[in-house]
Amino acid sequence: MSDLFTGLQQKLSGQNMRIVFPEGLDERVLTAAGRLAADGVLQPILVGNQNDIQAKAKELNASLDGVEIYDPNAFDAMEELVASFVERRKGKATEEQARKILLDENYFGTMLVHTNRADGLVSGAAHSTADTVRPALQIIKTKEGVRKTSGVFIMVRDDEKYVFADCAINIAPDSQDLAEIAIESAKTARMFDIDPRVAMLSFSTKGSASSPETDKVSTAVAEAKQREPELVLDGEFQFDAAFVPSVAAKKAPDSVIKGDANVFVFPSLEAGNIGYKIAQRLGNFEAVGPILQGLNRPVNDLSRGCSEEDVYKLALITAAQALESK
Repeated sequence: MSDLFTGLQQKLSGQNMRIVFPEGLDERVLTAAGRLAADGVLQPILVGNQNDIQAKAKELNASLDGVEIYDPNAFDAMEELVASFVERRKGKATEEQARKILLDENYFGTMLVHTNRADGLVSGAAHSTADTVRPALQIIKTKEGVRKTSGVFIMVRDDEKYVFADCAINIAPDSQDLAEIAIESAKTARMFDIDPRVAMLSFSTKGSASSPETDKVSTAVAEAKQREPELVLDGEFQFDAAFVPSVAAKKAPDSVIKGDANVFVFPSLEAGNIGYKIAQRLGNFEAVGPILQGLNRPVNDLSRGCSEEDVYKLALITAAQALESK
């Protein structure tokens, strides 16, 4: 395991952070939860029928020692969750509707986080991103001053660590969205001991091309600088000008970014998604995430093609986000 995750394990040890996994019957989730409990790094909560989960664990020869199991159909405090959900939805759901909605494992798990029964949630091994994110947006909601949640990947190779954003959520962010993504991504970087140097990416460097697409990025740069004047941030940059010192010296000699950026904000979801997968597959970087940022409490989304190791690591990240917010 890389130094990044060894450090997270050490940081979380003894903190008793409680992370809920709505997909309790998924074998990757179940075995990862058992490992997390055995390693003593956090308190896993699996959602599902207790008998079914115990039978699945026996079949997989997986330990459930230290793992809690909550069944929405037999949860003692369900009426409290129902009342809290109705209040949170502000007239958009009746009590009868809430009881039905909260039988859904993702809504149930998200309400555990909202009511402080859990510190964070990890889902997506068997659900779509929308199934994971929708309850979070409806119940947990974004932080004050944040318009939209966004999704970043921590790209790790040996001792190299970079943040790529937004690679998961916003299809066509406008300049205000990009400025917000840059600021939130810098906060995420600090959580992983990365001193953020933020590059706003485009196909142009400092006006070398002009179009509505490049104007959007340069406007985002100005807005982000106005909101966070102390943040080391600049653009618009082509990737090489942001990452290669010799290219930066030629294309952007007056920039605070000297080819040493470590947080990269892509101008669109298609660019971000393609970019992180190229780094992952051709550059042999480990892509950790997507990590959702901008929410009041941490909720993170797995890929349906994830491995047990992915579940384990994203749980560590989620717990670290929760610890940071405290």
